[in-house]
Amino acid sequence: MAKKNSLSIIDDGITVEGSIEFIGELLIRGRLNGKVTGATVTVAEEGRVRADMKIDRMTVGGLFDGEVRAAEELIILPGGECRGKVICKNLVVQAGGILNADVSQLGRPGEYRQKKISAPAKKVIDL
Repeated sequence: MAKKNSLSIIDDGITVEGSIEFIGELLIRGRLNGKVTGATVTVAEEGRVRADMKIDRMTVGGLFDGEVRAAEELIILPGGECRGKVICKNLVVQAGGILNADVSQLGRPGEYRQKKISAPAKKVIDL
């Protein structure tokens, strides 16, 4: 059984394509294309990721393009770029970080609702 505090690395010069499931932390310094499920992901400055992710938290210092569902937080560092679709509980974009994505915030059920605007049910009378 894998340790919870394990660290996995996709190093510079390595390209991975496919699905990855992990426990602990994943550091991406190379290229990743595919699906990722796990706890904590860090995309280093030289990292390039095109993926769909379901994770707890992610820090982006390189390039991420795809869909990320971060149960806890997404942090975009200076020089980091995140494109695509983001669904997360907490979002931090540091000065110099780039966010070009559709963003939705996770919360308690019913906490974030869109309100419908409709015409009044009765005629308005001016006096």
